[in-house]
Amino acid sequence: MRIYGPNGTTPTSGASSSRRTQTGSFSLDAEEPTRAATSTSAPRSLGGIDALMALQGLDDLPERRRRGGRRGRQALDALDALKLGFLAGSLDQSALLRLKSAAASLTERSGDPGLDSVLAEIELRVEVELAKFGVGSDAGK
Repeated sequence: MRIYGPNGTTPTSGASSSRRTQTGSFSLDAEEPTRAATSTSAPRSLGGIDALMALQGLDDLPERRRRGGRRGRQALDALDALKLGFLAGSLDQSALLRLKSAAASLTERSGDPGLDSVLAEIELRVEVELAKFGVGSDAGK
């Protein structure tokens, strides 16, 4: 086995001619354009549970409108039950509690200005009825 190189048996020729005569200085060619530094790391993307949590936080307008309409109907049903109980002379506490629960759910807005104004009117009527019977709602808190 024969080994060539600086520690081998055969000396390398021309080693002194390949050495540079300049020492301690570094320069770039003026003809080469300089390049901007680039990032080596990939952009961080949402993955796994983070993406699911972000998607759950997004509600589209039709879904918010449906929920707003459902809350408005529940509040109107509670007002009707209160009216029927009052007219029949058998006003029970469960109707007032149902109305109080409906008042608390009316505070969330749907994003539709027309529906929001109707829900605000329903909420006002519920608050007036609760005030008549001396039951405070926690909707304003």
